[in-house]
Amino acid sequence: MTKLSYKSIATVIYLALKDTHGAEHTTIMHRAVDVLYRKRLLSKASKILGELEKIINKEEGRVVAHIVSVKKLDSATKSSLGVSLQKRYGARDIVFKESVNESLLGGFRVEVQNEVIDVSTKHKIDTLQAYLTR
Repeated sequence: MTKLSYKSIATVIYLALKDTHGAEHTTIMHRAVDVLYRKRLLSKASKILGELEKIINKEEGRVVAHIVSVKKLDSATKSSLGVSLQKRYGARDIVFKESVNESLLGGFRVEVQNEVIDVSTKHKIDTLQAYLTR
């Protein structure tokens, strides 16, 4: 028996929906939900949708950047960061998902795909402390 991965399920859904609209789109989605129900995978829908989102973002040249900072970044900082990330990842569009974490003390942390860029004050202090206690 073949085991289905979340990514493979998401890929099949994406390919089935790729060039559809309206009623056809709705019919395919109903069939997909029916298959997930019969395979007892509805509880994994959020993981499958996460994989589907990754596939769609890649196809559309979109990169999602998760930003954690002490306070919301101003528009000039986001704009500058967006330009840098577009160049770095060859993206047409950058989507920012921001959250606030006051324990960072200052700066920010950016997670894009499988990479973390940490320029927070807390990270710098932790790195210095580790260096000094060697």
